[in-house]
Amino acid sequence: MDFVLGGAAACGACLFTNPLEVVKTRMQLQGELQNRGSYRVHYRNVFHAFYTIGKVDGLAALQKGLVPGLVYQLFMNGVRLGSYALTEASGLLHSNGRVSAARSTAAGAMAGVVGAFVGSPIYLVKTHLQSQSASSIAVGHQYKHQGMLHALVAIHREHGILGLWRGSSAAIPRVSIGSAAQLTTFSASKELVSDLQVFAKDSWLVALSAGMISSVVVVMAMTPFDVVSTRLYNQPVDYMGKGLLYQGFTDCFSKTLKKEGLIGLYKGLGASYFRLGPHTILSLLFWNELRKVYCLYKPKQGVLP
Repeated sequence: MDFVLGGAAACGACLFTNPLEVVKTRMQLQGELQNRGSYRVHYRNVFHAFYTIGKVDGLAALQKGLVPGLVYQLFMNGVRLGSYALTEASGLLHSNGRVSAARSTAAGAMAGVVGAFVGSPIYLVKTHLQSQSASSIAVGHQYKHQGMLHALVAIHREHGILGLWRGSSAAIPRVSIGSAAQLTTFSASKELVSDLQVFAKDSWLVALSAGMISSVVVVMAMTPFDVVSTRLYNQPVDYMGKGLLYQGFTDCFSKTLKKEGLIGLYKGLGASYFRLGPHTILSLLFWNELRKVYCLYKPKQGVLP
């Protein structure tokens, strides 16, 4: 049930934040491996990107990749949050009655590694679909998938089972870093907010406040890895499934840094916060509240003594 609750919470958040994921993906691919000022800027900022995509591709385009996005959240965050919840319930995260930062970080990172590996094929497809656009505002390589299932079949037919995990070398550190930052700061912030006694102990506002603190840390820690991940997933490949732009995570990171500077690794930072911030806040809030409801309901069914 911990895995179901984690996945359900993330899916709920995804319904609200998927348009921001589309914008973030486009902005991260814009000007790929090009010097600043040498390429046409289709998306000047988050709000301009929303307007441009809606005007040229249509409003429905802002929900591109929603189906794989929901599937990804269900599996990746189901595994990630579920694993963390089980570890927390076992008491392994606490030392002397308080959350241990070291243990929480390790548990969050490990949960992220497992979740990223499980969800990598769906994230690959989601990235392809969300980058697809009219030629006048296209950025990055343009795949011609007709939907999630068509994409999975096409990639498998052309590159085999391993082709579905292309880009996972970036997804694993991305989610691992993000998961460690998110869950550690969320657990610690909940304790801090509770200690300050600003809200009632079991108030949903405690989880909301902790999620807001966590969201800032997550975005700053995760954005460079997110940029690299998006580019690795979306790059064109040869007939063997080998990337034509990057050889892997380190190569993509170094090329982006060399060609575009540190700003390149934080490209789309505003879009990243508008997407990752609300998603972090909503998913952690939903997760926390669903777990509370489940714990209240569970004894009534005679599951607990």
